[in-house]
Amino acid sequence: MGILSWIILGLIAGFIGSKIVDKQGQGFWLNIALGIIGALVGGFLFSFVGASGVTGLNIWSMIVAIIGSVVVLLIYNAVTARI
Repeated sequence: MGILSWIILGLIAGFIGSKIVDKQGQGFWLNIALGIIGALVGGFLFSFVGASGVTGLNIWSMIVAIIGSVVVLLIYNAVTARI
């Protein structure tokens, strides 16, 4: 995947993940960063249990990235005491 695909995937996953976690979001740039990190974390978690991780810009990768983004956002909120 190219960098533009990672940014698009990260933006969408970060936005959806932030709406799932706390309903207000973290801001445009932080949503992108946490979404990209979430995609990496989601890919790692899914490959750890034997499923395929992020494979490109498709629905499965979006689901993996959103789940990873939720995990990253929960950790981020716990560290910054926003929960």
